[in-house]
Amino acid sequence: MRKILVLGGTNYFGKKLVQRLLKNDDRVTLATRESHDDGFGMQVDRLKIDREDKQSMMTAFEGKNWDLVYDQSCLASQEAWDAAKALKEKCSRYIFTSTQAVYEFGTNHREENFDPMSFTYRLKKRAEYQGYEGYQEAKRAAEAVLFQQGYFKIAAVRMPIVVSQDDYTERLKFYVDKIKQSNPIVIEDPKFRYSFIHAEEAAEFLFQLGNSDFTGSINPGCSEDISLDELVQKIGRIVERKPLIQSNQTGDKGSPYALPGSWSVHTGKAKSLGLSFSKLDEVLDPLIRSFQK
Repeated sequence: MRKILVLGGTNYFGKKLVQRLLKNDDRVTLATRESHDDGFGMQVDRLKIDREDKQSMMTAFEGKNWDLVYDQSCLASQEAWDAAKALKEKCSRYIFTSTQAVYEFGTNHREENFDPMSFTYRLKKRAEYQGYEGYQEAKRAAEAVLFQQGYFKIAAVRMPIVVSQDDYTERLKFYVDKIKQSNPIVIEDPKFRYSFIHAEEAAEFLFQLGNSDFTGSINPGCSEDISLDELVQKIGRIVERKPLIQSNQTGDKGSPYALPGSWSVHTGKAKSLGLSFSKLDEVLDPLIRSFQK
């Protein structure tokens, strides 16, 4: 039985990861603020920490060790630094959930397009990161901290946009609702393209990566990307409504996927490990239909 520590793991695909670990009979410890009921009852062990308080982690992890750590909750370079210090010599393998946002805007990014070993970071708290640029810097810096310290065998999983029927952000549902109700959507540039992954496959990928000895950065997700125009046209065909697109934002008509540029990834490295993902249509079409009801 493996001993696994999950930093976070009480929301969305992090919770799905914990369910998968438990199904595998792993002994799971959740380290969180314990701000809400995680629903796992007596199936997991728990430690109370605050990612913005290094001493809380030093105290919680004292005298303990794990075979593997999953970091689902890091949102700042300081948090990565503090977690690494608190877990030094308490585990050998560390899987960090990062994001495709570490890349510059563009499409079909391969892992070598961002090198955390050469990134110069400053230690900053999460409140110091604002907007898309702040989120990008925070994840880049967190990767850089973990790789450059060299305390663990690190894998950084650069997740694309995660979707599912139980997506708490309801971003895809936003588009379906607007188009189904014939309400306009503001999209400044419909040509921007994005990569996606289903939440169940995101959790399964993290689980499978934990069963491997892979180190380095890696892109999971559907091999195809999609533009915002293609996405809304797809929704229109399924719900049988013509999308109404506007270019000037007014009121609540803004688009939640209207980022300042394209972000999509190449998933060849993940596939070379024998890991596969659903085709994009197989992910999006059933979700759109489920939101249509």
